[in-house]
Amino acid sequence: MKSIVTSLSAAGLIAAVLAGPALAQQTPLKIGVLTDFQSVYSDIGGAGNVEATKMAIEEFGGSMFGKPIELVTADALNKADVAATITRKWYEAENVDMIIDMPTSATALAGMEMSKQFEKIMIVTDAASSDITGKSCSPYTLHWTYDTYANAHTVGSAIVKNGGDSWFFITADYVFGHSIERDTGDVVRAAGGKVLGSARHPLNTPDFSSFLLQAQSSKAKIVGLANGGGDTINAIKQAAEFGIVAGGQNLAGIVMFISDIHSLGLKLAQGLIITEAYYWDLNDRTRAFGKRFFERMKRMPTMNQAATYSATLHYLNAVKAAGTKDTKPVLAKMRATPVRDAFTDNGVVREDGRMVHSMFLFEVKKPEESKAPWDYYKVLAEVPGDQAFRPMKDGGCPLIK
Repeated sequence: MKSIVTSLSAAGLIAAVLAGPALAQQTPLKIGVLTDFQSVYSDIGGAGNVEATKMAIEEFGGSMFGKPIELVTADALNKADVAATITRKWYEAENVDMIIDMPTSATALAGMEMSKQFEKIMIVTDAASSDITGKSCSPYTLHWTYDTYANAHTVGSAIVKNGGDSWFFITADYVFGHSIERDTGDVVRAAGGKVLGSARHPLNTPDFSSFLLQAQSSKAKIVGLANGGGDTINAIKQAAEFGIVAGGQNLAGIVMFISDIHSLGLKLAQGLIITEAYYWDLNDRTRAFGKRFFERMKRMPTMNQAATYSATLHYLNAVKAAGTKDTKPVLAKMRATPVRDAFTDNGVVREDGRMVHSMFLFEVKKPEESKAPWDYYKVLAEVPGDQAFRPMKDGGCPLIK
């Protein structure tokens, strides 16, 4: 009798294992957007990233394998421990198949650990540290929009070539800011320039006075803003009050977004040299997406919001092509399929997780040059992805042998 029970149990176990993929397909596909809804990065991602995800789901058709696609959202509060807790709960208890956004590099790196533990997909569209596809790379994480290496090399190189060969950094004191300072400093030094110092500030600080005074005292030609979102906006506004530019120094916004320019206004932002991966007025595809997004959000999308739409749609198409929600076949399809959409027409997903695509160098228009709302940029150059992003062999990603 014991042998019969054992045999039946074994047979049942084998049947359950074989049925596993089929049973998995019966659960709805679920996507989680983990973002910043109310703090320093809410304008560049936030509710706009949620809306962009919805747009991709709607464009795809709203269902996968006969069941409606589900969407959950949460605020990471820009804290690594909060991000780790939410991603664990989503992957382990709530059957979330893919998490997208991740508002800061610290939250991204914390979430990536959960992604590895549960072998589920994470797509980073907000956080910027180049470590995400470098020393901290993961087989389950893709980095979609931009990174500190690409921005440093696109903007930093252009400024140094134009004579900005001495720098002082005002740096957000966490992984993201440190990465910008490191990567841009490397560009400056490689071009024969000098980094004269840096001052580090807390995330979301209201007062930049002491940091700006240090920058003034350094006599550096360029004050590099190694921060983002509301911190960059506040630093630029307060720099005007301190007469930084009037005194002969120039500001470099290494990571800036169209929402930052909108908040600053062209009178204050004019002449800034910045880099982005997307601008709504580049071509017919970008304009069409920008118009659709504007109708829903009453503002043009940032590159992160356009990238969130792009990454979600690419993921959904990969799931459909793979015929399964299982992580490895889906990632294989995402890597094998070029990215061609409103965000980019030349995207490729590398083995280290980096989605490589063109970056653009822009100059912010003068007020009299702008012909309509959100008409903010002049295109200076398109930088091919293989020139903008770090070569895979140089990143230190353990996955690359």
